[in-house]
Amino acid sequence: QVQLEESGGGLVQAGDSLTLSCANSGTSLSRYAVAWFRQAPGKDREFLAAITMIYKMTNYEESVKGRFTISRDNAERTVYLQMNNLSPDDAAVYYCAARFQIYGSPDQTSQNDYDGWGQGTQVTVSS
Repeated sequence: QVQLEESGGGLVQAGDSLTLSCANSGTSLSRYAVAWFRQAPGKDREFLAAITMIYKMTNYEESVKGRFTISRDNAERTVYLQMNNLSPDDAAVYYCAARFQIYGSPDQTSQNDYDGWGQGTQVTVSS
């Protein structure tokens, strides 16, 4: 099955940009959708964005639409989350996960619809 690993987190200043990576070292992601979630201390895991790997259909949570961009590499091995104009409210552990989906918009936003979770990468934003 897929084996996902998040990377790219770190400490940034408010207003900075950061790009996270979700790399797969297992089974091909061609038949999957991949999603980014985040979880801040004391809060539920929050859906951010998802992309289908073959047709690149995307779905965004309203609060980050226009500021975050999800994309994939041409080899369909890595999914990225480009985050612009970061604020302290964006500080969280960021996770990626996958679900079997080829067609249609990746409209599923519940963490229960995804599996193959990575270990997460920490994003800290100073003001």
